Amino acid sequence: MENNSNKTSRRGFIKSAATAAAAFMIVPRHVLGGNGFTAPSDKLQVAGIGVGGKGFSDINAFHDSGKADLAFLCDVDDRRAAGALKRYPKAKYYKDYREMLDKEHKRIEAVSVSTPDHQHAIQALAAMQLGKHVYVQKPLTHDVWEARALTHAAKKYKVVTQMGNQGASNDGPRFVREWYEAGLIGDVHTVYCWTDRPVWPSGIAWPTGKAEIPKELDWDLWLGTAPHKEYVDKLVPFNWRGWWDYGTGALGDMGCHLLEVPFSTLGLTYVQDVQATVGSVYVDEFKRGYFPESCPPSSHATLTFPKTPRTNGPVTLHWMDGGIQPARPDELGPNEIFGDGGNGILLVGTKGKILADTYGQNARLLPTSRKEQVAQKYARVQGQEGGHYAQWVEACQAGYGKKEVSSPFEIAGPLTEALLMANLAIRGADLRIDGKYPGRNLKLLWDNDNMRVTNFDNVNQYVKRNYRQGWEMKYNF
Repeated sequence: MENNSNKTSRRGFIKSAATAAAAFMIVPRHVLGGNGFTAPSDKLQVAGIGVGGKGFSDINAFHDSGKADLAFLCDVDDRRAAGALKRYPKAKYYKDYREMLDKEHKRIEAVSVSTPDHQHAIQALAAMQLGKHVYVQKPLTHDVWEARALTHAAKKYKVVTQMGNQGASNDGPRFVREWYEAGLIGDVHTVYCWTDRPVWPSGIAWPTGKAEIPKELDWDLWLGTAPHKEYVDKLVPFNWRGWWDYGTGALGDMGCHLLEVPFSTLGLTYVQDVQATVGSVYVDEFKRGYFPESCPPSSHATLTFPKTPRTNGPVTLHWMDGGIQPARPDELGPNEIFGDGGNGILLVGTKGKILADTYGQNARLLPTSRKEQVAQKYARVQGQEGGHYAQWVEACQAGYGKKEVSSPFEIAGPLTEALLMANLAIRGADLRIDGKYPGRNLKLLWDNDNMRVTNFDNVNQYVKRNYRQGWEMKYNF
């Protein structure tokens, strides 16, 4: 028979052994996985809405940060989703984002939206209202009202936000701001941004005839908030950009990439007034075509921004697309490339000029022989535009307000509003009423508080469009 002292010793041994085993098992994660290792349970659980094309590269960048899992995938087109489904076989797949958010919201921490422009706002807002962090491709929204709503919602729901204008994380915009604040070009009063886009059909009639809907595509879900129309070929997956029901034209495609530099440098916010001219399309001798559903092939919009704490007065910003460019500055050599050849940004100050390429890359003082150095004032983003994604993932993990991102909605919202205001002027200039074009040669005056153009009411229909029944976006400020 075993005595009590032996029993006590054995119980003590077992307890000590268990404690030792537990101590052995509970070790820092970096010991098991090396420095920088993130345990699977600690990875951000991301859902992707729109996972083909740019959406595929977005979700890959989140995954490749090593700090995010693609837990859920959603796309209305199985053809476009094929690559993502192959790379992320464990992710659960949905076609309808509403079903995905309804069923899986408890397991989703953050949502990436990379769908056609007309779907951005309703999908992002649905995620934000569930308390999910959101990453939304540029432009942030299709309409001015939507941009204001998402800007407001980001604060209301206290979620981490980022727009997909990845150049905002490049060194270039930070160089430009440091040069400007050091006084190297004086006070900026005029800005030019230009692009060779569109690179899709524009200024054309809506296709006639009826095409067969691909079996992999849910056409009704693709239409979403837009008016119902019969399916036509060559709209999906790219050319929708040239149609006002779905896209926002060259401005929507490239504006966020090009306006980022003047916005972050000069502290621009909302537009005071805007005017525009558009390229014409003629279908016969002296017979101008009228294609109101299609974005024009080229345009020049002029926006006035009120004085900011970083400027001495108002700032005039010229937007040009369709291959239109401003005059070459005298300081640029005759054989030096203006911008990057197709796109560019030019800041004109009282003491000099700064030229940059798309995404703010290759920023340089003019003439390019100027090589002044100033002290670094703003922190750089590791990986620059590639780090734009990891920056958002890490901010989501840290929590709302804990870590800076380059393009939160508080910045991206007003930037998007500005370019969409330019689109109001472009649509107004191209609007025919009773055979005339009353919106031409007008400067549209903007009531920012009430979100209305005060002197040409016809364009206010585009500030907030009518949504298709069952797809209404509702939000109260």
